[in-house]
Amino acid sequence: MTKEQGKRLNEILELQEKVVSLWMDYWKDFSHFGTGPFWVIFFMLVVPLIIVYFKIDRTKPFQIAFYGFNIHTWFTYSDAIAMRTGYVYYPYQVIPIMPVNFALDASLVPVTFMLVYQWCINNNKNVLLYGVLTSAFFSFVFKPLMAAFNLIKLDNGMNYFYLFLNYLLILFLAMILTKVFIYLKHHPKTN
Repeated sequence: MTKEQGKRLNEILELQEKVVSLWMDYWKDFSHFGTGPFWVIFFMLVVPLIIVYFKIDRTKPFQIAFYGFNIHTWFTYSDAIAMRTGYVYYPYQVIPIMPVNFALDASLVPVTFMLVYQWCINNNKNVLLYGVLTSAFFSFVFKPLMAAFNLIKLDNGMNYFYLFLNYLLILFLAMILTKVFIYLKHHPKTN
């Protein structure tokens, strides 16, 4: 590493440390245990996890969980990019040092998609169609409702239609990857 590179990296790390400290201070002042929004976000994290524990089809838990994990992973990546670039931000957090809304990315969104996926495969329904409807619900109903209660802010030209496109991309990626792994499961490579 060159001296210039090391200097620049140290500047970034110092700023990053300051940003984490600022988020912690912000959380202590505005988003702590004593605030109503904290508990709304907390329940968005905990309740879906409890529901999925009781409602997951235990004959296909790995397939459904793999699909949900895909949703979680891609949604977390896209949310982190949107937050880091200033397109989306969340004024309230359960975990202040997370660069995303952990409750949405790790629980509410993936669990909802998991349960829709489970219902579709168990009732021979079109996963794509119901995934698009779920995406539309999150983009055009749930996120505007969150915005009305100041739980999400869109900035720099971000809008609900772009969020919808993002949900669709994530849906397609999760569906494709799940189908690939189901195919691999049913077509093992023989040596």
